[in-house]
Amino acid sequence: MRLLLIRHGQTPSNLKHLLDTGAPGPGLTPLGQEQAAALPQALADERIDALYASTLVRTQLTAAPLAAATGLDVEIRDGLRELIAGDLEMRGDEEAAALYLATAFAWSAGDTGRRMPGAEDGVEALGRFDAVVAEAAGTGAGTVALVSHGAMIRSWVAARAVNLDVAFAADHPLGNTGVVVLEGSPADGWRAVQWEGAPLGPEGDFPEDAGPAGEAVPGSQGR
Repeated sequence: MRLLLIRHGQTPSNLKHLLDTGAPGPGLTPLGQEQAAALPQALADERIDALYASTLVRTQLTAAPLAAATGLDVEIRDGLRELIAGDLEMRGDEEAAALYLATAFAWSAGDTGRRMPGAEDGVEALGRFDAVVAEAAGTGAGTVALVSHGAMIRSWVAARAVNLDVAFAADHPLGNTGVVVLEGSPADGWRAVQWEGAPLGPEGDFPEDAGPAGEAVPGSQGR
């Protein structure tokens, strides 16, 4: 099975660097709309069999052009929503961002009992994403696109991909509409094969002729 984990397009809160994780959340900026519109061409070589998005508005707006291009319905699942910021919600300071990401990557490293201040712990956060992946795998689809969120994707991939570690995910932010591609299954495990257009080696490293900055859609930004 092939998983395409797609971060949503740019939002107004991205421009302000806010931890905006509540529902329904903001829509897309004009640039974010352009990024979403460019996804079908960026993923033209993928034969997508199923398409999912989170319950937050920004992922559904990002998924809409893909749905139109593929003829697929967008399956909405709460498990794909962003890591809930809790007491850090709508903060944009460096201290809050550092604590948020430190907690997310602590989960990836195995400290799943740690709790985001005022919100979920790692068992809950990673488990809800696992459940959607398992559901998608159960459909028998060969390639599934999941439109989700930056911290959620990075922490889940660092936790589940056998060839990537926390240090890699922490050092490689995912731009708006950036895509991480994995292959495998819930039973056999997952291996990351691309990070924002750049191929990954067997140990999660970039080959010498590939740079880490390859983005699926020009103009992506945000953390």
